[in-house]
Amino acid sequence: MCLCIRMIENDVFKALADPTRRAIFEKLANGRMNASELREGMAISQPAMSQHLAVLRAARLVRQERQGRFVRYEVDPRGLVPVARWLQKYRSFWPARIDALKDLLRGMDQ
Repeated sequence: MCLCIRMIENDVFKALADPTRRAIFEKLANGRMNASELREGMAISQPAMSQHLAVLRAARLVRQERQGRFVRYEVDPRGLVPVARWLQKYRSFWPARIDALKDLLRGMDQ
């Protein structure tokens, strides 16, 4: 795997490892917002929000667009491609695990 792809993958996982950034990302998954709207209901300062958004932007998970005085943020779905690729490598394990779980549950029913 190309070093640059691995670096992007690492950036994505590091960005999403933080619970605050995951909460911000989940809020943005519901639609575009500015930083003030994102802070609503969160105990976070404006500078901290700016830092979290910078990390999400650097990981290519979020993109921004200036609208007048405000900057609106939204999820960039292309940023999730490294996560999907990573999960794809382990997809072959899922059917066997699900079958094992079914067997276990059947055994518990008897």
